[in-house]
Amino acid sequence: MREKIARRAQKAIVEKVFPGCVIGIVEKNGKREVLPFGSLIYQTEKLDDSMIYHTAEPVRETTVYDIASITKSIPTASLISLFIEEGRLRLTGKVRTYLPELQNDRDATIEDLLLYRVHGVRLSELKDKTQQGILEHVFLEGFSAPSGKSEYTNLPALLLGIVAERVGGDTLDVFAQQYFFGPLKMAHTTFFPDAGNCAPTEIDGRGEVRGFPHDESAYVFAKAGRAVGHAGLFSTAPDILDFLETLLRGDYPYIVRGAEAGLGWQLHEPYFMGTHAGAHTFGKTGFTGTSVVVDIARGIGLVILSNRTYPQRPPDAISPDCAINIFRRDIADIVFG
Repeated sequence: MREKIARRAQKAIVEKVFPGCVIGIVEKNGKREVLPFGSLIYQTEKLDDSMIYHTAEPVRETTVYDIASITKSIPTASLISLFIEEGRLRLTGKVRTYLPELQNDRDATIEDLLLYRVHGVRLSELKDKTQQGILEHVFLEGFSAPSGKSEYTNLPALLLGIVAERVGGDTLDVFAQQYFFGPLKMAHTTFFPDAGNCAPTEIDGRGEVRGFPHDESAYVFAKAGRAVGHAGLFSTAPDILDFLETLLRGDYPYIVRGAEAGLGWQLHEPYFMGTHAGAHTFGKTGFTGTSVVVDIARGIGLVILSNRTYPQRPPDAISPDCAINIFRRDIADIVFG
């Protein structure tokens, strides 16, 4: 398996799917592999008719990556599942119970947020506002229609993070550290990393984005020192494997129950989980080129961390058949096949 993974990763690097990646696999019994490949940036870059050569730091097992929308599941949905288990939240509770300033709430419930059944403003459209301006806009506009068909956006997870803070009486990053990252000794998992330890994610109007969230709206909050529920967490492959191993062992059954119901997680998505994904296989992708997959029945967890958006995001970045998704499912087929 190791050789097949290495060949596929090297092929992806040659094809410039990403400059480098870390692939981690863990089993229920604790057996694990952490495999780094490539470098933090591309070693060669074509400029006009010339080839530019860069000194590129190699990817290491402990390279810190922006895990992007995996934040929605780890820690946001996991914290919500915990608070439901403890009775501090109700799945059927109205969102307005916890966020009374939210206008046009459409009688939406916590379950609606977890299943992405509410629709409203796209947070990327608010990237030029301050953090306070973003929140004021979100609370004023509320939802554009009654809860209906699931449609993936950042808005529900942002609100879930705020709900968790209201219910618990502290900030999202504090709760994540208290309940998960601290007890599991996930020492390199944080919303506020040292940029020098991180893989860069893109070069855009902000300059080289490194150590701050790639997601434009989460970036605004992070610059103001605030963690949010939809993006912005940074981690390493070994740390993520620590979290996945606890799920495989059954240490957090309430998280697994929620995940296997699709509450804040993606469920049975072969486009990145591979052809062997079962009906209850769950996971999450991140726009920067990250993903996790958990198969409780097989007792295996998989994490892929990369910076496929560097130096610029690919034009087909959200297509189910984009290069990173083909890579994700190829690796999943090797691991779960």
